[in-house]
Amino acid sequence: MATRSKTTKLAVSSREAGGSRAVRRLRRTGRVPGVVYGGNGEPQTFEVDERELRHALAARGAVLDLSIDDADPSPVVLKDTQRDPVRGHTLHVDLVRVRLDRAIHALVPLELTGADDSPGVKEGGVLEQITRELNVEALPTAIPESISYDVSAMEINETLVLSAIPAPPEVKLLDDPEETLIATLAPPRLQVEDEAEIEEETGLVGEGGEPIEGTGEEGDAAAGEAAEGGESGE
Repeated sequence: MATRSKTTKLAVSSREAGGSRAVRRLRRTGRVPGVVYGGNGEPQTFEVDERELRHALAARGAVLDLSIDDADPSPVVLKDTQRDPVRGHTLHVDLVRVRLDRAIHALVPLELTGADDSPGVKEGGVLEQITRELNVEALPTAIPESISYDVSAMEINETLVLSAIPAPPEVKLLDDPEETLIATLAPPRLQVEDEAEIEEETGLVGEGGEPIEGTGEEGDAAAGEAAEGGESGE
């Protein structure tokens, strides 16, 4: 159901906080600026190779052994990242110090599996996942990379709430178990004619299926003759 996080070593270099120009120069060399804070220490700014950072963060929720300038490592977890909206490159990273013997709160991705095998989907139903991340509490080393749940038994018109999803070992789910809607399986969506087209067709065709008198080419011709007769009568 879940993959436990692993401790990963990450060596970074300290840096002096600079302006936007200095940060842009740093990024052009393949380095990412960051900051670590929390715990009993002061905030520290650093820089790290982008590829090394991407490798260290590959397992989401992983605890990192952060070493600044080859100092003794301390456990940290990812707090936030800023990414380039076009290229997807990491622009900045925030890390927070943690204690391995104290539980922390984290967001963990929720993956639904087996949707294509469910009776509802096979009958044409539409599965919609409402909640994609779960709030959890656990020791830093027990935060799972993800939580998965098998929905292969879902039927049409069935709803899935958090209470149906068992928590991984040593992990507490913090969201309301009955009020947190996970997914719904709706009936097939029927394609109907455009309302404007239906109204137009209804206006041109009577209840018996015959064209309404005075419509179409014959109706237009009759209307024209009546108009001419009225003018000559004047």
